[in-house]
Amino acid sequence: MKTYSPKPEHIEHRWYVVDASGQVLGRLASEVAVLLRGKHKPMYAPHMDTGDHVVVINADKIEITGNKGEDKYAYRHSGYPGGITGIKYKDFMSDRPIAAFEKAVRGMLPKTTLGRQMIKKLHVVPGAEHPHAAQSPVPIRVGERPAWDGLPAKKASTAPAPSAPKAEKPAAKPKAAAAKPKASAPKAEEADKSETASKPKAASAKPKTAAAKPKTAAKPKAAAAKPKAASKPKAAAKPKTKKTDDTETEE
Repeated sequence: MKTYSPKPEHIEHRWYVVDASGQVLGRLASEVAVLLRGKHKPMYAPHMDTGDHVVVINADKIEITGNKGEDKYAYRHSGYPGGITGIKYKDFMSDRPIAAFEKAVRGMLPKTTLGRQMIKKLHVVPGAEHPHAAQSPVPIRVGERPAWDGLPAKKASTAPAPSAPKAEKPAAKPKAAAAKPKASAPKAEEADKSETASKPKAASAKPKTAAAKPKTAAKPKAAAAKPKAASKPKAAAKPKTKKTDDTETEE
């Protein structure tokens, strides 16, 4: 899938209204900066101005936490040597609430031509009425992200089709898992039987070899028979027969 890159004709700048009464300066400025940059949209690109217009009402009711009103100063410089002047923030916000809030938001935007273009979409009003009713801005609370139904379009049509078969597959898997143990049980029994059957054979084979050893002990019998054949006294009787033959011949 290719990465989506917004085109100028695809960018849509919407209008929103934020009530600043009782809000903290820094928290409100950060939320407004997100809307001005367009980071709440899926089509956000850092090199393009995809943000919306923001109208801030009741800017004179913005608050500061802690002791910043006394300790923090807002500085400006005339450009001449030694031309720096400072004012406490509590006096700065009471005298110029619009400039105080714009200064806080400007510090959270890019310091480029793109950032200077984004700050032009910020419209701050000290009271509860604003002159931008013709744009019909939508009220939005601090911390709320507006819904976006523009580009890039969501691909929701292809998602429901495969969802039905996916619900059926998990039901079939337990059946297959239950069938496997049944098949494995006979195999285990057969393996045990084969092992038990093979063990007696090996045990019975050992007595056979032990019984075969006495057969080798029969060799002394054959060795004892050989002396009988060696002690043949009948071979000496042959001269007797010869004598008889001689006697017979002599006679």
